[in-house]
Amino acid sequence: MNPLKALCVVALLASAVCGNHHEHKSSNSLKPSQWLSRSQLEKIPALDDVSIKNLESMPLEQGAKLLKTIYHVSQINSPLPKSYAPNPSSVPVYIVKSNGQKESTTLDKFAESANQQPNFGKQEVTIFITGLPSSSCESVEKANQELVQAYMEHYNVQRQKPRSYDYDSSEKKTSTRRDYDDFEWETPKHASGSLVVIDLGEKLQNLKQHAMLSVSEVGAKIAREITKLDCRKDIIHIVAQNSAAHVAGECGKEFKRLTGNKLYRITALDPAKLHSEDPEKLSGLARGDAIFVDAIHTSAHAMGTPARVANADFYPNGPSEGVPGANNVVEACMRATRYFAESVRPGNERNFPAVESNSLKSYKNKEGYGKPVYMGIECDDDVEGDYILEVDSTKPFGKRTSAKKFKSEEYASPSSSKSWKKSYSSSSEEN
Repeated sequence: MNPLKALCVVALLASAVCGNHHEHKSSNSLKPSQWLSRSQLEKIPALDDVSIKNLESMPLEQGAKLLKTIYHVSQINSPLPKSYAPNPSSVPVYIVKSNGQKESTTLDKFAESANQQPNFGKQEVTIFITGLPSSSCESVEKANQELVQAYMEHYNVQRQKPRSYDYDSSEKKTSTRRDYDDFEWETPKHASGSLVVIDLGEKLQNLKQHAMLSVSEVGAKIAREITKLDCRKDIIHIVAQNSAAHVAGECGKEFKRLTGNKLYRITALDPAKLHSEDPEKLSGLARGDAIFVDAIHTSAHAMGTPARVANADFYPNGPSEGVPGANNVVEACMRATRYFAESVRPGNERNFPAVESNSLKSYKNKEGYGKPVYMGIECDDDVEGDYILEVDSTKPFGKRTSAKKFKSEEYASPSSSKSWKKSYSSSSEEN
């Protein structure tokens, strides 16, 4: 019997044995719906037998059901131990240059390498922490490339006001769109900065590594490297996927402990459920881990969590297993990255207006309240609440996308785009 099955069977048997000193505690914490038969347990694969690539090959509903079952049994009696933390010398890090080339290093040498780059940290610093493996998953590779290319454009191209959206005469406008039409566009200032990719996702190839990831240990290691950077720390924005979102939260906590100050912003891209929660300690991402924390939930009932973890939590099309157009749970998870990448592109910062609302139904019935808040890079850092919006099933995803064609070659030079794609792919294969 594999370790997970053994854990579950032991938990079930132990909680049923009279006289066990944990009996009272366990019986009070379990609900009838948490019990599974032995035959059901036998059908559950071992965590280390379920790769992220496997999930990418399953239909959305099948993958979501498997993830729910595995999470369900992992919470019986006691959570899985937080015992997995990849060696920093094995975690790839890329410092992306303005021409699309990159400086390759590892997590333990990240600060030293960054400080040697000309003009690094003179303005905004974005640290992108991946949470799924791009080397084995096409949807992850595509999403990560889009985000990196978007930042290359963001930091090197002057943004312009988007053209007005041409609505179909038969289309019924939502309250969000109507409110947006009345909102005066203000062209954001041209941004400039440095981008770092911490490719933690390459060390998270299967569910066991995800479930047993020590987010506190990995987050603390990243925080210690950040303190060594030769730049103002209040300009650092961490963007992190899935399990890495909780690593970012722990990084923020450790950074504050070490320096007495908070990081500027953490953006969580489909933050994951925490399998390895310590009931005696608040762990993972939470409001307060940075001056501003925002989250985009695109696979809330599968790869992600529906729980509010940020100052501003965005639920495209409401909390669900996956958003429109996503065929599997991995693709659904990666939509958060692709939405954020779209907002980073010059001229598309306000493609995702959202309204504070309790549900998608309320949103569609125009029962939301407050002015539009923009999901993505342009999100104001003083907003709070749960926000709902609608998205399209194909790229471009934002309902407020300008009439201008959405093609990367219109913003970035072909040479810079291709050079990143080639170098990223080759590095993923090497690692």
